[in-house]
Amino acid sequence: MSHSRSDFRVSVVQFEARPSDKSANVATVRRLAAEAARDGAELVAFPEMCLLGYWHLTKVTTQRLRELAEPADGPLVQALRDLATELGVGIGAGFLESAGESLYNSYAVCFPDGTVHVHRKLHAFEHEAISSGDRYTVFDTPWGVRMAILICWDNNLVENVRAVTLMGAKVLIAPHQTGGTSSRSPHGMKVIPSELWHNRAIDPDALLAAVNGPWGLGWLMRWLPSRAHDNGIFLLFSNGIGPDDDEIRTGNAMIIDPYGRIVAETPVADEAVVTADLDLDLLPLSTGRRWLLGRRPELYGVLTQRSGLERDAREARHSDIPVPDDFQITG
Repeated sequence: MSHSRSDFRVSVVQFEARPSDKSANVATVRRLAAEAARDGAELVAFPEMCLLGYWHLTKVTTQRLRELAEPADGPLVQALRDLATELGVGIGAGFLESAGESLYNSYAVCFPDGTVHVHRKLHAFEHEAISSGDRYTVFDTPWGVRMAILICWDNNLVENVRAVTLMGAKVLIAPHQTGGTSSRSPHGMKVIPSELWHNRAIDPDALLAAVNGPWGLGWLMRWLPSRAHDNGIFLLFSNGIGPDDDEIRTGNAMIIDPYGRIVAETPVADEAVVTADLDLDLLPLSTGRRWLLGRRPELYGVLTQRSGLERDAREARHSDIPVPDDFQITG
C-alpha cells in the first residue's frame, strides 16, 4: 500500500519492567501511552517482553513460563486492544505467548479499530522452552503505512530487515531488551556495573556515560542505523532501561529515518517517551530504497543455502565456539 500522507507521528518508549508483575507493567504502559497520545502520537512502541519482564525468564522453570504465558487473545493483549481503542492510537508491546504446547517471545501491535498483529521472535534464545517463530510479520495499517515487526536479535541478522523491506514495509517496529549484555565477542557488549544504576541519584553523569558508551549507544551505532539506511526504512527502536535481573539495560530509545539519521532520541538514563514526526516523503528517493532497484537476485542463491554449521538461536547466541576460519558456502 502506498502512503497518501506526508507525515506520521510516532513514539518509542523505554521503561523498567517489573518481573512477572503483569498488572504493574500494564499500568505503566497505560500511563506512558496516554502521555504519548497527549503529544499527538498515532503509534506508540514499547519494548520487548515489557508486559512481563525479560531476563529473569531465562532462569525460571518451564512450568513457571507456562503459568506466565497467555494466548494472543488472552487478557494481556485484550488490555492493549482496549487501551488502543480508548486512546485512539496504535500500541505495541511484548509478552510471552502460549500457543498449544508452544511458547513464544511475542509482540502485539493493536490498532484503535481492534485489529491485532502478533509477531513471534524468529531467533529466540532466552529459554529452551521458548520456541522461535517461523514467519515474517508485515501488515498494512489504518494510516496507509505498511509496517513490520522484528524483535531484538531478529534485527541483528541483516537478511530479516531486507526481507520485510522487500515485503513492502516502510516502518520497522524494533522492540528490544539490550545493552549491558555480556557478549561472547571480545569487542561486543559488556556488562554495565549495577552500582552505576543504584548510585544514579548521587552520580547521574556516570550512569549516563555508561549507557551512552560502548556497551549501550556506542554499540547500537555500529549497526542499527545501517539497518534503516541500507533498506530505506524508518526504524522505531524501543528498549528496557535499568535493572533486568542481573543486567542493566541501557535504554537509548530512538527513531531513525530511511537515511540512517536519528530523528529523535532520549537524553536520559531513565523512563522516557521519545516522539517524532516521520517525514514519509523521504522514502521514495532514500539511498537504500533506490539501491533495491539495483538488486541482482540471480546472484543471491547462496543466501538460502545451508552451510552445515547452523546452530539454533540459543546455541548461536550463548556459545563460546568460534566460527571456523574456513567457513564458506560453495555452490
